[in-house]
Amino acid sequence: MIRLGILGSTKGTNLLALKEAINSHRLPAQIGLVVSNKADALILEKARQAAIPAFFVDSCGLSRPDYDQQLHQVFRRFEVELIVLIGYMRILSAQFVQDWRHRIINVHPSLLPAFSGLMDLEVHRAFLQAGVKQSGCTVHYVTGEVDAGPILIQKTCPVYADDTPENLRSRVQQLEGQALVAAIEGIAAHAWQKQFIN
Repeated sequence: MIRLGILGSTKGTNLLALKEAINSHRLPAQIGLVVSNKADALILEKARQAAIPAFFVDSCGLSRPDYDQQLHQVFRRFEVELIVLIGYMRILSAQFVQDWRHRIINVHPSLLPAFSGLMDLEVHRAFLQAGVKQSGCTVHYVTGEVDAGPILIQKTCPVYADDTPENLRSRVQQLEGQALVAAIEGIAAHAWQKQFIN
């Protein structure tokens, strides 16, 4: 059983996928808490509805390292073993990434390394403008370089000629939950940690 801390800024679509996998005993994990830098983030409301502790940590007036130190303390207090970024719209500080080395994963809405550094609809617009025929998502460990950590899993879907950024995003989001569940299963079983931790 692995204890998760969720960090998100948006709707938290993939939170429900994790919760469902845990409730059905497919995922040997427990969600300890959900934290957001946005007071009105829907991920907090979804967490509360699922009886998961949910916290807004205000970043106003704080430097990135100081803010991340607050996050660090919260995750330590809740005995988190793995931090999962779900739509988190901030870049983590180098110290935080180092403190949680190989214990932070992110789901990115592209097949990395393609379109790294872009967020949300920007990614899907870029896919459509590039004329590629396949999109998908990537779950990777977070390192000091944005979207460049070791890849745990990728899932793919087709891109259609009449796609809009919005419906492509919807298709990719369906894969993201599956990919996160599979990645956390692997980490919980130590199947992937051994590759990256020396």
